Amino acid sequence: MSERPIISFLTEHADKHTVSFHMPGHKGSAIYKKFGYTEFLEKMMDCDITEIIGADNLFQTEGILKAAQDEYAKLYNVKRAYMLVNGTSGGVIAAIMASVPKGGKLVMARNSHKAIYNALLLADIQPVYAYPEMIEEYGISGEITAEEITRCLDENPDASAVILPSPNYYGICSDIKKIAEIVHSRGKILIVDQAHGAHLKFFSDCGFTDMPKSAEEQGADVAVNSIHKTLASFTQSAALTFNSDTLDYYVLEDKLQMIQSTSPSYILMGSLDINADIIKNHKEEAFSAWHDALVYFYEEAKKIEGLEVIRNEKLDFTKINLDMSAYGLSGSELEHLLMEKGIYAELTTGNILMCMTGIGNTKEHMERLLEALKEIADSRTKVEGKKQTPPAVLEARFELCAVPSKKERVPLENGAGRICASSIIPYPPGIPFICPGERITEEVITYIKALREAGEKVIGVNAEGEIIVGVE
Repeated sequence: MSERPIISFLTEHADKHTVSFHMPGHKGSAIYKKFGYTEFLEKMMDCDITEIIGADNLFQTEGILKAAQDEYAKLYNVKRAYMLVNGTSGGVIAAIMASVPKGGKLVMARNSHKAIYNALLLADIQPVYAYPEMIEEYGISGEITAEEITRCLDENPDASAVILPSPNYYGICSDIKKIAEIVHSRGKILIVDQAHGAHLKFFSDCGFTDMPKSAEEQGADVAVNSIHKTLASFTQSAALTFNSDTLDYYVLEDKLQMIQSTSPSYILMGSLDINADIIKNHKEEAFSAWHDALVYFYEEAKKIEGLEVIRNEKLDFTKINLDMSAYGLSGSELEHLLMEKGIYAELTTGNILMCMTGIGNTKEHMERLLEALKEIADSRTKVEGKKQTPPAVLEARFELCAVPSKKERVPLENGAGRICASSIIPYPPGIPFICPGERITEEVITYIKALREAGEKVIGVNAEGEIIVGVE
């Protein structure tokens, strides 16, 4: 292995000039150069500073950082906005801790990101699970319905807040407006994990009506946006938007100080500033080009025999979900075939390969993807029936028990009947399919084995095939 394993990998990858259909959304330096930020790229090392005089302080903003946060509040049309340097994970944890008292209840989507589960452990919060609908044809999670949120609140009137992802990892959005009305009618707080939807507000601003509205437009109290995932900032940078009449913002600010690094990166915050400037001054150009490229892809993809592209009325179609199981290909197999052609996707689950587009993707990128998919289709023969692969989501509801305080490792095959003590998570997407306090079943063990055999990364199962459970 190289003496500089990380930098060697990174520079070698950069030299390949691949096409990125994975996060981050900038897709490389081209968009910074296009809009006049070459100087920042050239001087980046010299811009890596701390809180010197004039640089402001993220935890008591008065100068340049306050101005940047105020700009995000204007862009998202909310009361307040906060820059985040610990990603959306830090923002959702802080928002939950500010909204739910210790020992209290949180209504949460069962397909939430692992960061939400971490918040439960950190703040001793009791979960009330809202279960997403399933899109059975593809084996993926659909929306969280307003009816499901109503059920949860009816059964748990003492819950303080509700949190759900919208869009989810596959781009499926929930009816946030309707959910917000229900939540607010009961005096509760609505938090939306909008990690995958930071862009929606700006497509809306540009007049595009073929995408869902943002959480900010639909009445969320708090929305947390991974700016880096689909827009132009650097990885790990995000923004929390606050528009609540119920939650005290100073309580939220206190929690943000507890969760975020005390040495926030000015490089990350600088990239957030650049992203805001691009949106403020080049929004129409940037989002029209992105939208046109997407429309082009979906129209041309129809011409490739055996390629199925998921469309759904609730879909944020910046997420391109591909299925070539007609040729006997799983999502993972399709991913590797595209990698051989210099195209890197975001996520595989079952038969689905998800290509995450961003503001930095161009029509030329779409052309390369289409060309590669056509070459793959032309080189293969159709098969009867879909390839049998593990579904993206394990559709099961588990017995809830107390989270174990004493833990031990046991072989996976010995885990049935034991209480899970550490989340088991396919990554990506980072959504636990069994969490601490849930009783492990034979179905879970079979599912884990199937995922691993399919070549998917499963966090929570070590190299020796062991999992962490409670001591009986």
